[in-house]
Amino acid sequence: MSAKSQNLPRPWIDPEDAPELTDDFFEEGEWKIGERSVSPQEGAVAMKMALSRGRPKMESTKLALTVRYDADVVEAFRATGKGWQTRMNAALRDWLKTHSQP
Repeated sequence: MSAKSQNLPRPWIDPEDAPELTDDFFEEGEWKIGERSVSPQEGAVAMKMALSRGRPKMESTKLALTVRYDADVVEAFRATGKGWQTRMNAALRDWLKTHSQP
């Protein structure tokens, strides 16, 4: 049989033989995002964002409300597909531009 057997035991590697990871070791390292080299500050910010939980914070927050609309209005917006609520918000915002507030 000329093929190597996959069932051979792997050679034991003593973890005590590993080099000590000092601050100097990490200071000599290079920060990369993908294949692009970045500054340590940019790398630290990217790492913090990657480890944060939840969705990113929006510039302007939205309010959750209970509002009643006519069924035909809601169905017309729903018929436009995914994102219909965003389009309804844009339509209301557009209406505000053309109507002065008292």
